[in-house]
Formats: sequence, C-alpha cells, structure tokens
Amino acid sequence: MPTLSQLIQRSDHPRQAVHEWLHQLAGDWQVIADVSFADLILYLHTDEGYIAAAQTRPSTAATLVENDIVGEPIERDEIETLDDVLTLEEKIVKSDDVVLDQFTPVRCEGEIVAIMRVMGAVFADRVPAQAHESYEEISDCLIDMVAAGDFPFEGTPAGYRHGMPRVSDGVIHLDAEGIVKYASPNAVSYFRRLGIDEPLAGNMLAEMVTEHLDPYSPPDESLPVVLMGKAAWVAETEAQGVTVMMRAVPLLRDGQRIGALLLCRDTGEIRRRERELMTKDATIKEINHRVKNNLQTVSALLRLQARRASSEESRVALEQAQRRVSMIALVHEGLSQNIDEIVTFDEVFGSILRTVRDIGVTEAPVDIRMEGTFGEVRAEQATALALVLNEVISNAIEHGLKDGGSITVRAVRDEQLLSVDVIDDGDGLGGKEPSSGLGSQIVRTLVYTELNGSIQWQDAHPHGTVVHLELHLRK
Repeated sequence: MPTLSQLIQRSDHPRQAVHEWLHQLAGDWQVIADVSFADLILYLHTDEGYIAAAQTRPSTAATLVENDIVGEPIERDEIETLDDVLTLEEKIVKSDDVVLDQFTPVRCEGEIVAIMRVMGAVFADRVPAQAHESYEEISDCLIDMVAAGDFPFEGTPAGYRHGMPRVSDGVIHLDAEGIVKYASPNAVSYFRRLGIDEPLAGNMLAEMVTEHLDPYSPPDESLPVVLMGKAAWVAETEAQGVTVMMRAVPLLRDGQRIGALLLCRDTGEIRRRERELMTKDATIKEINHRVKNNLQTVSALLRLQARRASSEESRVALEQAQRRVSMIALVHEGLSQNIDEIVTFDEVFGSILRTVRDIGVTEAPVDIRMEGTFGEVRAEQATALALVLNEVISNAIEHGLKDGGSITVRAVRDEQLLSVDVIDDGDGLGGKEPSSGLGSQIVRTLVYTELNGSIQWQDAHPHGTVVHLELHLRK
C-alpha cells in the first residue's frame, strides 16, 4: 500500500510547504474525527484523477468505513462532488437517512491543496443532549478552520505520544474569555482530584486552577496561556499528588479567536512510571559504576602483588591477570555512562590500546593503528570482545614484536556481523601452530562460546601474523 508521502508526490502540488502542511494535518486531524464522531478521508488530485491519500477513524464512535480505502479507486458520484468543491471553493454537505457527509476544501497559504471528507452518522448515539451543542460547535469550527487554512497549527505538539490528551480522555469548551461553556465528566473528575470541587461551567478555568496550584512545584510558564485557550500548546499542572496535562486548541472564525477546545488527561500514573524507569536506569548506571570501581581495586591489588612476587613466573601470571581484570573494568566504565546495556566499542578499544601501552609488555616501540569501526556492542559480548582483543594484541607484541614494529587492527561491521583483523609485521608463525597457552585458550573459548564466531591465525606477507576474527553479535 502506498504511503502518504508517496501519494503526495503524485499530487498537483509539488511545493514542499504543501507536503509538510498535509503531513501535519494527517498527524493532528484525529481531534477532528473524535469531536465530530466521524470518519475522515483526505482526497488529493493527481494527473490520474482523485486518490484517497489518508483516512482516520473516530475513537469516540463506531466507524462507518471499516475497510482501508487509501489508494483505492473512487466512485463516480464522489468524483462529481469533489469536482464541485474545487469549482465552488467551498464546503459541500450531503446527507441521507444514515450518513451526514461534509466535503471540505483544505487550504494551505490560500490555495486549495486537498479535500477532507467528514463522514458521520446522522443519528449517532454519541453524547448526552447537554454536550451535543458544544461538540457540534467545536466540530463545525475546526472543519471551517481547515477550509480557511487555520488548522492545523504549525509548530505545536501533535499526536498522542507521551500521554498527550485525546477527546476521549476529557474535553473542556472555553469561550473567548476563558470561561468554561462545557466540561465532560472525565474533565470534571480530573480537576476534582486537583482540589477543585466547585462546578467548572460558568467559571474562568485559569482563576480556579491558579488557586489550587501546588506551592512547592515549579510552575509551568505556559499554563496561563493554555488555560485561557489563547495558544495551541500543552501544559501540565500538579496539586495534591495529581498531575493533569492539558492541550489547548484555539477555535478561530475569520482569523479571530472565539473560544478554545481544551483536552485534558490525568498523567499521574504515566509520570510515576517514567520516574520509576529513570530510577531504574540510574540504579543500573550506579551498579556498573561500582562494579568498575571494584574491578579497578582488584586490578590495583594484582599489580601491587605482582611487584612483590618472588619469582618471574608468578609476576608474569599476576600481570596478565591484572590486565584481564582491567579490560572488564573498561567495559563497565562504558556501561556506567549510558542507560542502555550497550557500549560504543570504538571508545572502549581506544582505552584498551592505552592500557596495553601503559603496561608495556615490551620496551621496544610498537605503533598500533585502528581502521574501520566496531559499532555498538551489547554488554555481555563487549566484555568478551575486549578480553579477546587484549589477548591477541598483547600476544602479538610479546611474541612477534620483541624488537618493535607495528600492528594494524582493521574492523568491518555489517549489521550484526563483525570482522576483525589484527595484523602485525613481526616474525610470523613460520608455519607453526599458535601457542596453546592460557591466553590462547581464553581467546578460543570466548570467540566460540560468547561471540558466536571463529578465529584463524595466518602468516602475513611478506612477514608477520594475521589473526582473523568472524563474530556474530547479538541485537
């Protein structure tokens, strides 16, 4: 099925400003569908005729269009009506015993760029009688604003992410002075939880809310503007442990504000969960930070013990153990700086190289170069990869570059496949198998079990050694 962007590209209006306007309308017209209790369809005119480019269904009533009609052929009688809208440049209303159809021109910068169809049931069992007048007034005003090019509002929050209130959550209808004309039962309940027990209808909402603000909470600077319905924006107010989010949609006629639609929702539970997640993330970071500190302490103790070792064999073993613990600490240092269990391994690798140089396995000068990128690696595999690279590079320096030389580490990342070559210009293997010491055993075990890969030692040309790793990383 073609996307809205693809269908807009086929329309008669190539300007980018028109494309952005239509995308914004499709992103924010759910409020019209909900307050109108109607299905909305957006028609565009192309060289091939009219196409249905987008549709949305109301969350406040049963849909009249059960099928997805985007990109489908349009019936002949609908085409005639769409032609009339473009010719007359005004809204056309049709109805029968079941459906009330409104075909409204969509204007952008004074030009008709599309047609919005509003399909609602004539006798819908939708709202109580006392609310019908407010909903109808709001609906008619929003549809007329689309025809005048006053809706959607540019640069304002839209959509329903992060707890954005909807018509089904709570509705308040304000007049031009900010006085409540109608408040839905849900909206009344939200404000009662804030401590406002008196009726909302007939009173100025901004004054009522201001009297009940939590004195210990920082005020939302946009709150007065939203409560008066003067700007299309979002604000939150908090009192008695309750948080209510409000979104104002000014209602305009001939460019003048005649009132506002205020959507509201109790977001206390959402905010509580967000705080819990933030606390959990902070705890994970703190744990990784403490693990790193503990590992660094262990590393320091091993270094101290190595200096006091009486035999050369013991000293070498302790130094190798100290180096391996340092590698694990480096990974936890990366984890302690972000909330995801993922590390940017290029940064970790830079620390690995500094550690290898500081330890100084050999006194001869060794130049280490890095090519390519490792990308992001999950924590459980980042530790194994750090240990493997530490062993391979240290091994190359200790056994292949006793008299100095250079090492090139080349990494190629293709989605979850990571290929790494560690190339030195030392003595090479000379046709022999790599050593079977503890370091080589650690490398093989980690590569096969933790990194789901393979490892090969080969002679480089004209001299030296290539260690080739093929690793399959987890998503």
